[in-house]
Amino acid sequence: MSSRSLLPRVAALVGPYASGKTTLLESLLLAAGSIQRKGTVADGTAVGDATPEARQRVMSTEVNIATARYLDDRWTFLDCPGSIEFQQDTYNALAIADAAVVVVEPEPARAVMVAPLLKFLDENAIPHVIFINKVESSQARLRETLDALQILSDLPLLLRELPLKDGDAISGYVDLVSERAFQYREGRPSELIQLPETALSEEKSARQDMLEHLADFDDHLLEELLSDVQPPTTEVYENVARNLAADRIVPVFFGSGSFDHGIRRLLKCLRHDVPAPTETSARRGWSAEGGAVARVFKTVHAAHTGKLSFGRVWRGEFTEGSQVNGIRPSGLYAPLGATLSKIAKAGVGDVVAFARLDPVKTGDVLGTVDSGVHAWPSPLPPLFPLAVLADKKQDEVKLTTALAKLAEEDPSLSIDLSHATGELVLWGQGEIHLHVALDKLKNRFNLAVTGRHPQVPYKETIRKGVSEHGRHKRQSGGHGQFGDIHIDIAPLPRGSGFQFVDKVVGGVVPRQYIPSVAEGIEDYLKRGPLGFPVVDVKVTLTSGSYHTVDSSDMAFKTAARIAMTDGMPKCDPVVLEPVLAVEIAVPADYTSKAQRIISGRRGQILGYVAKDGWKGWDDVSAFLPQAEMGDLIVELRSLTMGVGTFSWRFDHLQEMAGRGAEKVVEERKTALAAQ
Repeated sequence: MSSRSLLPRVAALVGPYASGKTTLLESLLLAAGSIQRKGTVADGTAVGDATPEARQRVMSTEVNIATARYLDDRWTFLDCPGSIEFQQDTYNALAIADAAVVVVEPEPARAVMVAPLLKFLDENAIPHVIFINKVESSQARLRETLDALQILSDLPLLLRELPLKDGDAISGYVDLVSERAFQYREGRPSELIQLPETALSEEKSARQDMLEHLADFDDHLLEELLSDVQPPTTEVYENVARNLAADRIVPVFFGSGSFDHGIRRLLKCLRHDVPAPTETSARRGWSAEGGAVARVFKTVHAAHTGKLSFGRVWRGEFTEGSQVNGIRPSGLYAPLGATLSKIAKAGVGDVVAFARLDPVKTGDVLGTVDSGVHAWPSPLPPLFPLAVLADKKQDEVKLTTALAKLAEEDPSLSIDLSHATGELVLWGQGEIHLHVALDKLKNRFNLAVTGRHPQVPYKETIRKGVSEHGRHKRQSGGHGQFGDIHIDIAPLPRGSGFQFVDKVVGGVVPRQYIPSVAEGIEDYLKRGPLGFPVVDVKVTLTSGSYHTVDSSDMAFKTAARIAMTDGMPKCDPVVLEPVLAVEIAVPADYTSKAQRIISGRRGQILGYVAKDGWKGWDDVSAFLPQAEMGDLIVELRSLTMGVGTFSWRFDHLQEMAGRGAEKVVEERKTALAAQ
C-alpha cells in the first residue's frame, strides 16, 4: 500500500472535554518524530494548550496547531477544544480539515457527549474515524461504547480492530483487514504476535461483520461474500479508504494516548485512508483551476506579532512579499503550538499564518471565491451574558476596541450595548467561555475588567387612568415662566407603546407649545414612579392656559413633567418583566429534567416534540422570564452531560406582583440612589 497523497493533509482531533485529545496529540507527534519527549497537560508542557488561559484551567480553550511528518507524509494536526463552550473554534477547524479523529472514552454512558459533534460531521459530510481512548482502564467497555455511539451516528460504524485481553486489561489488538495480531508496548511500536487461538472465532465473526458493512457499497465485494470467496486484503483496504473518503463509513479504532497504545495503527489509517487536500477542496466546491486560494479558520491578535490569520491553502501558492486581497502581509509562518517559523511560500494543503492582514476575518477567503463553495459555519447563537466594565474609567474606549478584536477571533462572542440598561454586554457560549475572554483582556491587552450579570430590562405600566393638572409658574425678574396644562392618563393594551393625543380646542394652549408638552411627557416616561421606563400609556392633552409674555417651550415641557409626576403614582403602576420564548434541545432521556428546570424558574411549559433531524432528541417549548435566564445554560448542561442547549427570542412583557415585584422595585431604588 502507499499513502494517498504527498501533499500535506489536515486531521482535526475532536471530542468531548477530558477525552484526552491533547495527550493523544503528544503521542502522535512523538510517534512521528516531531518531538523527542512527551509533555503533559497537567505540567503545562504539552505542545497544545500553550496559552495562559488554557494552562490555568488545564483544558484546551482554542485550537492548537501542530505539524508532523510521518514516513513520507506531511500532516497538520488541529487539537480542538473539548468543552462545548468553545465549539465554534472546533467547527471552524473542521471546515478546513481533510478528516476528523473523534476521540471518546470507553464509557457508554458518556457517549451522548459526542452527539452534537457527530451531527455536525454527518451534516457537513466530513470524513471521520473514531478513536476510543483510555482503554488501559480495566473498566473499559468497548462493545457497549460502540453500540452507544452507533445510535448517535447516521453512518455505520466499522470496527477495524478486535481487542486482545490479558485478564481484564486490553493488551493488544487484531487488525481485522490484515488479520494480524499485535501486542502493545508502552512508548514503542506494537509487537507483531501470533493470533491467539482463543480469539480466532471472535475475529472471524468481527471480520465478517466488517466485510458485510463494506459490501453495502460495493457489488463486487457483495458477490464475493455471497460466493464464500475471501476478498484479497488489498481489495478490503481499498474499500475502506474509498468509503471513508466518500464519508460512507466511520472506522473505529482504540488505544491509549497516555501509554502510546494503538497510536501508530491510527497514524497508518490516516496515512492510507484520509483523502488528499485536492479531494477535500473539490468536495468543498473549489475548482482546480484559478489563482491561489486559502480560507481563514482562526484569527489571533498576538501581543508581539500583531494580527495573525491562520488559513488552509486550497489552490495555488502564496509567497512571501506577494499581495493577498490587495494587502501585503508582513510575513508567512508555519505554526507548531505556540511557535511560529517564518517560511518563504505555502502551497496546496498547507496551514499557514498570514501576518497583519487587518481587514481579514475568520471565515474569509484569501483569493477569489468560487461559486458553489460550501458555506462557512455560522456563528453559534448567544447563550450566556456578562455586563463588562473597565475598572479604570480611562480604559473604556480601549475596552470596546479589545472586545471587538476578541469577537473577531471568536465569532461565537458578540457585543451588545444595551439601550435599555446602558450596559456593555458580552455574550458567549457559557460562563467559562466568557471568563476566558476576560482573562484574555487582562493577559493580552492589559485591561482590568469586571464582569457581572446584566440588568434585566424591566418596564412599568399602569392599570387605571387619571386626570391631572400641571402648572409651572415662576417669576424671577424680567420674563417669567408660565405653562399650564390638563391631561388624561390612561392604560393601553400590552405592546401598544406610548400614544400622545392633542384634544385642545380654542387655542388655550398655542400650537407651537404642544410638541413641548409631548416632549416633557416622553422625558418623564424614561423613568416612572417605580423607577423603570413606562410603556403602554396614552396621554391626552385636554386643556390648559398660557401667558403671552412668560409662556415658552421650556415652561410647557416642565408643566408636562409636573403633571406626569403627580398623576402617574395614582394610576396603580405595575412592574412588567420581559418573557422569552425558549426552545430547549435535549436527548429524550433528559426531557423530564429540562421540564423541571423550566418549572423551577417560573416558566410555562408549552409542550415538546421530537427534534427534527436528531434521533432520540426532543425540543421543549416554554415561556421563561428573562430574569431566570442568566445561568440557564449552566444548569442545563450540568444535567445533560454537557449537550443540552437552547435558543430564545423576546416574546412579551407580563405583569409582576407580590414579593417578587416588591424586591425588584426595592433593588431599583437602591441602584438609582447609588448613582
